[in-house]
Amino acid sequence: MSNVSTTVLKFSVRRQEPTLVPPAESTPHEFKPLSDIDDQESLRHQTPIVQFYATNPSSMNGRDPARVIREALAKLLVFYYPFAGRIREGKNRKLIVETTGDGVVFVEADADVGLHEFGDVQPPCPCIEDLLFDVPGSAAVVGGPLLLIQVTRLRCGGFVVGVRMNHAVCDGAGIGQFMVGLGELARGLEVPSVVPVWKRELLNARVPPRPTWPHPEYEEGTASLVADAGDGKVERCFFFGEKEMETLRSSLPERLRDCDRYDLLAATLWRARTTALRAPAEEQVKLLCVVNARTRYCPPLPVGFYGNAIGLPAVVSTAEELVRAEVGDVVEMVRRARESVTDEYMRSTADAIVARGRPCASTAGTYHVSDLTGHGFGNVDFGWGPPVYAGIARVGTNPGVASFYIAYRTTRGENGLLVPAVLPAAAMDRFHEQLRAVTGGSQVDKSRTASV
Repeated sequence: MSNVSTTVLKFSVRRQEPTLVPPAESTPHEFKPLSDIDDQESLRHQTPIVQFYATNPSSMNGRDPARVIREALAKLLVFYYPFAGRIREGKNRKLIVETTGDGVVFVEADADVGLHEFGDVQPPCPCIEDLLFDVPGSAAVVGGPLLLIQVTRLRCGGFVVGVRMNHAVCDGAGIGQFMVGLGELARGLEVPSVVPVWKRELLNARVPPRPTWPHPEYEEGTASLVADAGDGKVERCFFFGEKEMETLRSSLPERLRDCDRYDLLAATLWRARTTALRAPAEEQVKLLCVVNARTRYCPPLPVGFYGNAIGLPAVVSTAEELVRAEVGDVVEMVRRARESVTDEYMRSTADAIVARGRPCASTAGTYHVSDLTGHGFGNVDFGWGPPVYAGIARVGTNPGVASFYIAYRTTRGENGLLVPAVLPAAAMDRFHEQLRAVTGGSQVDKSRTASV
């Protein structure tokens, strides 16, 4: 048993010994290379996701969520058998999944806390280290398990499902597809509604590689502005409901009032963040737009594809030009960047990754924005209804240069987007004030603050 505390909540978690859950049936032993989009340095890390579920006596009927999910997991791994394998590193550091059938790590736990005590659940989730325990020896990208799942029963009868995924194997849409399938099998289906498709070779570089785009997203440059540098970093969430979004739209020229919400919010956040960090006027700053490119390929990738299929088109500016620009101009820059993600752009991306030795995406002077709202996390139903919160567990586990859009409903019934961010403490206060200013004084900060 371990005792954990935050500034807002204290509780204890009792964990059982972690076990490996293999596929319920025999599966092929193969060596399956990851794609060249999968196999970039930026994706060689673990990503935590958490889902909170309320008690539902009419559905539970005395069933144990940990047992239900564990049994469904074994069945689902028959379809997603690469997840039960281990990554090996081949020639030139090429990543390959050996489908060993060893299984994924599963942890069963109990916490002496009720769901209501978490309040508006949001990142950074209190005591996430106990709700998604880092089993010793399990975090290695090469050679370690590809998934870790913890089911924690709460005192009130609700439960928490924590998932840690090896990002080299799948993206947000891919793990969302897996989790929806897990819920379907937990509810009694024999086959997931979307059958998984591997087909990683569709995203490989051409031979020889011939990039046709400059790809500044993979150029680190000389910028000194790195958001996760120094001490005193904090993580905080910002909520954009209907009121806030309407205020932001009202500041746009008439021709842009119906723009995509991704473009509007990314432009707003990027300008406010750059201002808050007090970037030198001539410093180059970048926005990387995380784009799900499944439908951008020609032909589109097959339904069920669960590998990384993300483009990172960059918007590049000097800090001075960005903060002085009209927000409408920045919105158009973001829109053009996202529209640039075509079949040829993605082919060029794979070529550039191989030609440049599998580089990291830019971090210095760079802000990554990803929309998680379409990945299905909020639709994962294990038989007790949808989660009250589903999404990233903590942004601080990432490089500190990213924000995510998370579909969110507050305990007061407000629907909108939750956007977590990590910044040095003083810059975070300035970031908050910038957002209050552009939303007409709206109290967009609805979160707890935690040190990172």
